[in-house]
Amino acid sequence: MIVPDGYSDVPAGRVATVVTSLQMTAHPGRRPEAGGGTWSLRAVERPDLDWYRDLYRRVGEDWLWFSRLRMSDGELAGIVHDSRVAVYAFEAAGAAEGLLELDFRAAGECELAFFGLTAAVQGTGAGRWLMNRALDLVWQRPVERLWVHTCTLDHPGALAFYVRSGFVPFRRQIEVAEDPRLTGTVPRTAAPHVPIIG
Repeated sequence: MIVPDGYSDVPAGRVATVVTSLQMTAHPGRRPEAGGGTWSLRAVERPDLDWYRDLYRRVGEDWLWFSRLRMSDGELAGIVHDSRVAVYAFEAAGAAEGLLELDFRAAGECELAFFGLTAAVQGTGAGRWLMNRALDLVWQRPVERLWVHTCTLDHPGALAFYVRSGFVPFRRQIEVAEDPRLTGTVPRTAAPHVPIIG
């Protein structure tokens, strides 16, 4: 149980993170871009599950993304093959180097379910380029809200990036989960900035 003030112990074998949810209710407009000469965004209809997991791993392993890796084929397909979920590959020089997933399953809103880039393109302006396209895709639909959540396990610049992109924080939570490195879901070398306490 999390105590209201002070320290709360996290059991051995588990990880804890502070989760911040953010939202916007209108297109904030495009931010200026740099680069993009070899970048493209490709819609992936009914993505192959092995392809999806590979890209998800390459984008998220450094940040301890694991939720989709624990899903069975049926659970994962139930999401990424749903016609109300749009999956895109960010491509640099023809290679998939980023994941964008937009979830429209809740009426009147969209969740920016996954947004990330591999280390190969981080720091190049690709994040801003991808966010501009994500916002265009969302706000061309009749939605009233776009929301996303990020956490303290993510890239250290993620929260500030979302705020610069026009999102406004509205909720903070603590999430505790079994450390996926101890179960073999991700390698023990993943997310070296998060110590393993077994």
